Amino acid sequence: MNKAKPKKNKQTSKIWGGRFQKDSSEIMKTINASIWFDKKLVFHDISLSKAHSNMLYSKSIISNIENKKIQKGLNLIEKEISNDKFVFSDELEDIHMHIEARLIQLIGETGKKLHTARSRNDQVATSFKMWVRDEVDLVLELIKNLQSALIFQAQSHINTILPGFTHLQPAQPISLAHHLLAYVEMLGRDKSRMEDAKERLNQSPLGAVALAGTSFPIDRFATAKALGFTKPMDNSIDAVSDRDFVLETLSNASIIMVHLSRFAEEIVIWASPGFNFINLPDTFSTGSSIMPQKRNPDAAELIRGKTGRVASAFYNVLTMLKGLPLAYSKDMQEDKEPFFDAFDNLKLCLKVAEGLIREVEFNIEAMGSMADLGYITATDLADWLVKECNIPFRDAHSITGKVVKHAERNRLTLDNITMEDFKTIDKRITSDVFKVLSLKNSLKSRASYGGTSPKVVNKALKQAVKKWLE
Repeated sequence: MNKAKPKKNKQTSKIWGGRFQKDSSEIMKTINASIWFDKKLVFHDISLSKAHSNMLYSKSIISNIENKKIQKGLNLIEKEISNDKFVFSDELEDIHMHIEARLIQLIGETGKKLHTARSRNDQVATSFKMWVRDEVDLVLELIKNLQSALIFQAQSHINTILPGFTHLQPAQPISLAHHLLAYVEMLGRDKSRMEDAKERLNQSPLGAVALAGTSFPIDRFATAKALGFTKPMDNSIDAVSDRDFVLETLSNASIIMVHLSRFAEEIVIWASPGFNFINLPDTFSTGSSIMPQKRNPDAAELIRGKTGRVASAFYNVLTMLKGLPLAYSKDMQEDKEPFFDAFDNLKLCLKVAEGLIREVEFNIEAMGSMADLGYITATDLADWLVKECNIPFRDAHSITGKVVKHAERNRLTLDNITMEDFKTIDKRITSDVFKVLSLKNSLKSRASYGGTSPKVVNKALKQAVKKWLE
């Protein structure tokens, strides 16, 4: 009796399946595949493949004819992808295997030589770094645009008096321009952090191969230069196994979002009827499906809401990395989805914040009316007692507290207290005190470096234009 011949199992992959007899299960293919998100890296992968092939030829590892075939095939693939004619599938796991497999289909056996002296480990790290580098450049430009919008509004409001808050309680009168410039400075530090991160990440992993380098006589400096990196990474293990460039840029993105969220929170508060400091533009507001009168600050609320989404991406990658031994582990595949999502939302929020601040209208009268509340020139009174009456500040603070208590009890503003009542509280107070109790004079007096006096703010505005926009 003839025995039935055993059925041959389809091998998992022509790329790596040589030692396997059985195909991967469908669920394994699903969890293993990253193609549906890492295809974002496609043009970066093609660029590094071109550079790698050129280097292989320059070092006589492949021939001139072979390099020309590879370059032509990669150009065809690039064109297919640009024209949406490229087919993606779970079967080939990631974008790197897709490119290689298609290259082999197009040019035959020569396509198999492209992977000489490289691994997907260094390939992934390099293409991802290139993508992150480009995203950082986009974010830097968007931050500059937002700074420009803030400066544009500030230039019209140097003398606009706004109640400055601490603990969300009226504290001291400030210039609205000064308040807006605070965000310009925050965003400036955000730019600086991103620029620093870009400088650190801009070293090439390509040529580190799986983790140990290669016995082929490659030129890592040539590929690094061709791809716009400053140099190759110094340690092959570090090159493929760390993702601190992801952590650093996500950390910076989280800080930017926190700054945007604080701005958004003020938009929400200022748009409420109790404050009425701003009129929301139609273009960045929404209405209610049931309440016709509503004008909702949804743009600001969504910026505030997305802050947690970006911050969680940082913690996602941080947690993924914390338990990994050197060198590469498949866990690292999980670095891209949160990063892509975080930066997509960061860019969106920067654009929305810019549009919102450019179009918002400020209600100067409402700001002035609230500035008249809360006794916000009380510190000016205390300072006057120190300077004019030679009273120690702690005593001046106590005297001013009694003045405020009197004003509160009698429902008066500080500049409406009579001279007689001032004298009852402290005989050393003279009529000159009224010079410092007006909002305008209070604002003008804060002329220390970085202060809120219109003269200082005007100078700060000019410096901001030169520092951040030119």
